[in-house]
Amino acid sequence: MTLRISPLPGVGAEITGVDLAADLADSTFETLRGAFADHGVIFFRDQTLSEAAHIAFARRWAPININRFFAAHPVHPEIALVTKEQAQKDNIGGGWHTDHSYDEVPAMGSILVARELPPSGGNTLFSSMYAAYDALSPGFREMLGGLNAVHSARHVFGRAPDTAYNRTDASGGRIGNPDAAEALTDVVHPVVITHPLSGRRALYVNPAFTLRFDGWTVEESRPLLQQLYAQGMNPACTQEFIWRPGSVAFWDNRATWHFARNDYHGHRREMHRITLEGEPLSA
Repeated sequence: MTLRISPLPGVGAEITGVDLAADLADSTFETLRGAFADHGVIFFRDQTLSEAAHIAFARRWAPININRFFAAHPVHPEIALVTKEQAQKDNIGGGWHTDHSYDEVPAMGSILVARELPPSGGNTLFSSMYAAYDALSPGFREMLGGLNAVHSARHVFGRAPDTAYNRTDASGGRIGNPDAAEALTDVVHPVVITHPLSGRRALYVNPAFTLRFDGWTVEESRPLLQQLYAQGMNPACTQEFIWRPGSVAFWDNRATWHFARNDYHGHRREMHRITLEGEPLSA
């Protein structure tokens, strides 16, 4: 097989000619690492990854982050189950977000493998925070360079009545872990980061976990945050990935957002996700 990298409009690249379950040569792995850094998300088709092979591929990149808020695989705790049951109304990830921005050291990325798909729907949208930043004017970028933002998990996974945990109907199980969420303190990250692999600048705020700018009130922060969110949702920055059996997506949480469509009610969808530990972020 000949490895081929095909960039996609907006964000990401599809990679063919590689078997992720194989013992990849160092040169092949470095090519994948470069594509990951450059494109923010890389997609693979027609893979036959067992749970053990999924874990082995993930460990080649970084230590595995054991998820605190999703159900774990019954045999392999390294794998989080991203599942929506037939009777369940809410899905996991049904809004634009960046995984783990609420951590002091955010996750590097996540590797998602399709295990059970609905007949149609359930696609995932991705957006490039490289492209969102690059499209800003020089003066606007300079202004953002002096700002930090506060991120939190409690309003999503905690005890408040409208969190994901409390919205999930009993037939589909619970999403979240209020004890773990409430134990987290809010964290502060630069609004614009320098990506640790590519060296490129990227926006680092997201609609799910960013509360406000550091030193600003929520009300003061809202107009500018909404402007940045609109920038990230610009179709020119986005790509919709259509899942098929054997599909794998590996996204960079420092350079992308994602959004799981919730348009397959009455059908079951099960994905296996491994999240990888990252490193401190800097402006």
